[in-house]
Amino acid sequence: MKILICEDEEIMLTALEFRLRKQGFSVVKAVDGKEAMRMIGEEDPELIVADVMMPYVTGLELIQHIREELKSKVPVIIISALEQDEVVLEAFRLGATDFITKPFRPNELILRIKKIFQDLETDPS
Repeated sequence: MKILICEDEEIMLTALEFRLRKQGFSVVKAVDGKEAMRMIGEEDPELIVADVMMPYVTGLELIQHIREELKSKVPVIIISALEQDEVVLEAFRLGATDFITKPFRPNELILRIKKIFQDLETDPS
């Protein structure tokens, strides 16, 4: 399973990449929203993990691009240090699959990713 991680904090990006690869996932990375948009087209990831606050294109704008322009149903998990209800609600309104607030335990993210893939296997629509 190929996962695209979109995160502008290098330490977080490296940590997530390490943990996901350790779990057997294939990982591609983007350090900003513009690069993430390019990587989606080039790499065709099966799941996207994106920070809300990224340079050039935000995580919310990325969801909108994926759902409205690409017409893609690829699962998107948004991560954010923002604990604002309106950001969470907007992410889900735009089509986010899940939302996780920083700081979080990497194992929590891995469990959520595995659950999404499990759900996709049982309901491929």
